[in-house]
Amino acid sequence: MMDGKEKFGPALLALILALIAGGLVIAVIHDPLTAFLRTPLRTEGYDADRMVFIYATLPRLAMAALCGAGLAGAGAIMQFVLRNPLASPTTLGVEAGARVALAIATVAAPGLLVFGRDLIAVSGSAITTGLVFLLVRRRGFEPVATVIAGLIVGLFCGALAALLGLVEARQMTAVFLWGSGSLSQQSWSPFVGLALRLGLASLALLPLLRSLAVLQLGDEGARGLGLSVARLRFVAIAIASIITAVIVSTVGVIGFVGLVAPALARLAGARRLVALLGWSILLGALMLLITDTAVQLVAGQLSEFLPTGAVTAVLGSPLLLLLIRRMKPSVPPAIAAPPNWSDPPAARAPVILIGLGLLVIVSLLVGRGPSGDWSLPFDAWGAVAVWRLPRILASGAAGALLALSGVILQRLTRNELASPEVLGVSAGALLAVALSLVLFGEIGVAGDAVTAVCGGIVVLLLILTVGRRSGFAPDHMLLAGIAVSALADALVGVLTAVGDPRAMRLLGWMSGSVAGVSLEAAVLTMLAASVALFAALVLRRWLELLPLGSEAARGLGVNLTRARLSLLLLAALTSTAAMPILGPVTFVGLVAPHIVMTLGLRKPRSVLFAAAGTGAAIMIGADWLARTVSFPLQLPTGLVAALLGAPALMLLLNRKGRG
Repeated sequence: MMDGKEKFGPALLALILALIAGGLVIAVIHDPLTAFLRTPLRTEGYDADRMVFIYATLPRLAMAALCGAGLAGAGAIMQFVLRNPLASPTTLGVEAGARVALAIATVAAPGLLVFGRDLIAVSGSAITTGLVFLLVRRRGFEPVATVIAGLIVGLFCGALAALLGLVEARQMTAVFLWGSGSLSQQSWSPFVGLALRLGLASLALLPLLRSLAVLQLGDEGARGLGLSVARLRFVAIAIASIITAVIVSTVGVIGFVGLVAPALARLAGARRLVALLGWSILLGALMLLITDTAVQLVAGQLSEFLPTGAVTAVLGSPLLLLLIRRMKPSVPPAIAAPPNWSDPPAARAPVILIGLGLLVIVSLLVGRGPSGDWSLPFDAWGAVAVWRLPRILASGAAGALLALSGVILQRLTRNELASPEVLGVSAGALLAVALSLVLFGEIGVAGDAVTAVCGGIVVLLLILTVGRRSGFAPDHMLLAGIAVSALADALVGVLTAVGDPRAMRLLGWMSGSVAGVSLEAAVLTMLAASVALFAALVLRRWLELLPLGSEAARGLGVNLTRARLSLLLLAALTSTAAMPILGPVTFVGLVAPHIVMTLGLRKPRSVLFAAAGTGAAIMIGADWLARTVSFPLQLPTGLVAALLGAPALMLLLNRKGRG
């Protein structure tokens, strides 16, 4: 039976949003509607105001409601099917695939744009979604594996698009503008076309609703009733991806609605699939309608150039932060393993550390000389070591810091998708640097580093404040981090879309370049990595017991609040310590722990050492490629690490699935 909260909570929230949306819509259309009604229809000539009202204002309002509903519905399906509140249309790389396809076409083959932007965007989305399905097909589209694969593919595409943006900044301006999402319309044709395509996708989804609802019983329960869980999950995700792809190809990336609307519906009390889907669609339509009408009222004529997708994140993030405190903490499944986990017989952690040492030696000795020729600097060791050694030490230490942070977060939250990005600390650093550039202009490398650390700490305090009431429940922490991350990304999107020259400076810092790092900074980063590893080893008992579940950990004497707070602080401070070197590029914090887990290591002590070594190796290898592959051009180390680590993790996931 539906409880009172599920019956009235979403309805009350929808009513409030509907009243706000109605008021804003009336404010937007009042003057043009009055002029439209009072002005007689001209039989001759051209009535500009009437044409703008009919073919620009009204289609834009309709498009906002339609896109919001579609994205929210797609997000609700993904979150329900994958059983993960972090799932959204961005999770499977749908939006990232469309963006990188347009970026490649713009830079490498602009002639393809003649065939249509929609075709290119949908093709890119289809390729990335297909790649995700390919990676997880042997694992029956298991929820966590699907989400991880989608996130990796999306990060890889994002890194590739960012790299193209740095190399071909002038040509990529239009792609950045499109990527931030714009609802501006000049006719009813895009709305009608999108409505027809979404209608067909919805008709394909309707017969599946009853079967999808059975997934609430769990995979085993659904199989017991004769359902093919893998096939059902595949079809549902495919339909949600198609819905997202056709919206993205029409208006650009407005992905935050797909995450927030289902979260708001659940926070208001919606639990069953039909209720969650219906209320998410309604809330998503109202949210995007409110956002776009607010943009039109505030920005006036400039609203045509202000990206609605970015503004949606700006408005939705504080709302999500406020409502997270009312959210009942969910209980993720405990890891079915005894406290005394054992590693395989092979001593893989020492092998990783030995390999790291060899990589350092190769990176120091092998490289390009001033003329671009490959050489071994035996005759000029002093001159070469001055600029190679600090880069190697700094990138390796930063990689180790991020890997340690990833291990801590994944064990603490029992969510394999958790990483420094999701916690939101790196986004706080990015937000602080962006605001500093807007308000004060250039403040130098040291100033950016101090600003980034301060921003990360402020966001950490904010997230801890949000989660204090729930005893620092992991899902509350992750959702709060996502809200802050969306806010930071939105600001960067606004700066980029409006053509602010400071955006390129910000994109450069975001890419994680270690060029010019000093030896003193490298030594301090190594010291921070050593301290972080020591602290994690001291707290390794909590890292071993918390994945067993709250009740089991409490029964073994763990103070959950103290353990969660301590580990959250350690993870956040560890990732913050790497930001002065790499900026907010924390991809290795997701990659390194998964590489270690696929190697069979389980004991916290071994995992910590191996993850730190793996993270350091990834960043050192990425830095070597960044300074040699396109010499004399120095590529950003962080982006190269993402381009290098993502395919490696894809192969490991596929190999694990086969096993």
